[in-house]
Amino acid sequence: MRIGLGAGAPTIDRIVEQAIEAEAAGFTSLWMPSNVLGDPLAAIAVAGRATSTIELGTAVLVTYAAHPLLTAARAASTAAAMARPGLVLGMGPSHDMAIEGMYGLSYAHVGQHTEEYTRIVVASLHGEDVHLDGEEFRVHVSSPPAAPFPVPVLLGALAPRMLRVAGEVADGTVTWMANREALEAHVVPRITAAASAAGRPAPRIVVGLPVAVHDDLDAAREAAARTYGFYGNLPNYERILRIGGLEQSADACIVGDEESVAAQLRALVAAGATDVWAAIFPVGDDRKASRARTRALLEHLLTDD
Repeated sequence: MRIGLGAGAPTIDRIVEQAIEAEAAGFTSLWMPSNVLGDPLAAIAVAGRATSTIELGTAVLVTYAAHPLLTAARAASTAAAMARPGLVLGMGPSHDMAIEGMYGLSYAHVGQHTEEYTRIVVASLHGEDVHLDGEEFRVHVSSPPAAPFPVPVLLGALAPRMLRVAGEVADGTVTWMANREALEAHVVPRITAAASAAGRPAPRIVVGLPVAVHDDLDAAREAAARTYGFYGNLPNYERILRIGGLEQSADACIVGDEESVAAQLRALVAAGATDVWAAIFPVGDDRKASRARTRALLEHLLTDD
């Protein structure tokens, strides 16, 4: 089973340690949110030089925060700094409360914005001419510097249009708060059909969910609600929760004893996930022991057939 971890630390030294430790344990990837040290690509560039095989990805880089040509150039520079393959560029448009409330930008045409943005970034990373007179971007550039190594682009896609773009233009999706039922009924069939119709390879589907191994389900759900409850108030996640038959974001979290959590993770793979991205969260007073128990199970599952 391909299992990655969520990363994030207050210092670059600790992020590098996280990457080294995860690689040594056999984890296939490490995923960093957009707010890691102000720019996850900077952290990835440094951590990439200290490691050799583990994938380092953004989950996700906010599109509205930078022009697509700049995002592609930054990704290419990060790949060059790593001096090896392994960078995965996960990106997405975030939410209206952030884009309009914090950045003061319009979120009115988020679907069109994301589609044009993705086309520009993907073409630019491949060193292809970009000529686009769109509704959101007007870009004309010839032979931009290609990334020195392949940089898969994954879209934080949950809505139908986003999933189409993720399969048709990008290399797949990195999801959050999508449970097994949502994968089976919505995510996997839509993105797979889009990739097939475009003659693209089977898309990568990286499924991110909070995970905690604990015997007390009520306590685990309460801890999940405290940490992740606010996601259910964001429209994008509220919709995917509803598609998955859930009312609250805490219900999407994977909790239970070792046998139960293992079964739930295997079910994600059976539903079409190519990778699982586990955001480990603690339950109870002994946070360190709680995290260690969950990580021990995940390490065991790395060799699961």
